[in-house]
Amino acid sequence: MNIQRFTAATSREALAKARLAFGEGTLILSNRPTEHGVEVVATAEDTLASLDRGAASAANKLQAAPRRPSPPASYQEVASKVEEDAEQLAMSTLSFQDYVRERMLRRRHEAAQGAPEALPAPAPAAPERPRPPALTQRIAVDIAPPAPKPAAARKPQTLPATAAVSKGVMDELHAMKELIEDRFNTLTWLGQARQNPIQSNMMLKMIRAGYSPTLSRAILERMPEEMDAAESVRWVMDVLERNLHTDAGTPALHEEGGVFALIGATGVGKTTTAAKLAGLCARTHGPGSVGLITLDTYRIGAHEQLRAYGKMLGVVAHLAHDKAALQDLLGLLSNKKMVLIDTTGIAPRDPRKRELMELLDLPAIKRLLVLNAGGHGDTLDEAVNCFKTNTSQQAIFSKIDEAVKLGPAIDAAIRHQLLLRGITTGQRVPEDWESAVASKLVRMSMRTAGISAYDPKVSDLGFFFSQPTSTQGAAKGRMDA
Repeated sequence: MNIQRFTAATSREALAKARLAFGEGTLILSNRPTEHGVEVVATAEDTLASLDRGAASAANKLQAAPRRPSPPASYQEVASKVEEDAEQLAMSTLSFQDYVRERMLRRRHEAAQGAPEALPAPAPAAPERPRPPALTQRIAVDIAPPAPKPAAARKPQTLPATAAVSKGVMDELHAMKELIEDRFNTLTWLGQARQNPIQSNMMLKMIRAGYSPTLSRAILERMPEEMDAAESVRWVMDVLERNLHTDAGTPALHEEGGVFALIGATGVGKTTTAAKLAGLCARTHGPGSVGLITLDTYRIGAHEQLRAYGKMLGVVAHLAHDKAALQDLLGLLSNKKMVLIDTTGIAPRDPRKRELMELLDLPAIKRLLVLNAGGHGDTLDEAVNCFKTNTSQQAIFSKIDEAVKLGPAIDAAIRHQLLLRGITTGQRVPEDWESAVASKLVRMSMRTAGISAYDPKVSDLGFFFSQPTSTQGAAKGRMDA
């Protein structure tokens, strides 16, 4: 392609230079001011015409005789024709393109009237490039479906990617619908509760006692409306008692016997609880019926503490560093009535938790989850979810004497369906141990008195109950009213 740049002091001089170079068929491609004047980029009209026809072979070019070049025009003739082109320099890009097309059409029309020229032979059609499969699928989804083919010609089609996306959108819409319905049900229920002062007062009492909004709503939604204040309190307490599972009616832990591993978070009282159970078994069946093992190799003095308790009870405390040592000790103590394993206190998000759970993954070991009865509800939930087992989870409430509110602990035990095997009420070994009695624990939780900065007011109940949780539906389904 013959494209040249011409620079002059003015646009007229630059156009004159371009016409001297390309003659009558001069086409101006661009112009711009420079520090030396005006720069014009021009080419011959025949050059653009050849590009328009394509890169055809020599045999398919024009068969007409080539046009004889006209003699070069003088400078005066060129200058007289610059006026028209100079006016076009101020055009926009789109207008200039239209101007070029019009000039080319005019030139072709004049040439056709003077001497008919043969059309170039059509270039061979390029083979159609196949589309990528993914693109074909997207287009097939976006446009209308084609006419159905006969049954014999139909082929099994795979599910397009867009269909999977659509399913995800539908799942999101269904989840949103359930959320909206739950919010409307909550608002309706709150409106009814405000109209019923007994239900509102009972709801406020449960929240102040430490019970979660999820459990409180699941219970109060089923409370009969014709009850008075005293009857509503008794009814709620009866529901809580029936849903708090304890080992009442079955042998106590020290009477049942077996191998028990006490697990739980740091500082919940696992070592002291193990000493109390060992003392109860030693008092009933003799010191030779108890075996003590500790796995706590992290805490300074952990083994010495359990050894001191064992010496007081007349029982030897053993230390197991790994799973092999634990299995050897269990075989050595297989003739004991009760074997208690004290484990390392681990936070629920501690990466060492998996090692501990794998260490206790033996058929003979039963796990006892020790929960601090004075812990926060979210803390108790996290501990239960962290140390849960595939079978029924057995638990012990420790530090009952330190708990300001028992509602969070009872609430967690009910929602997670824990089997409560006993409670500890102090530091004395083994005196401060009691059996788990549901009615006594529920009465203790509902007798919470005093003014607390964390107690809500009646106007705050809408905030508590307008936030549904993922466990709400499960609590409703398991509630035994």
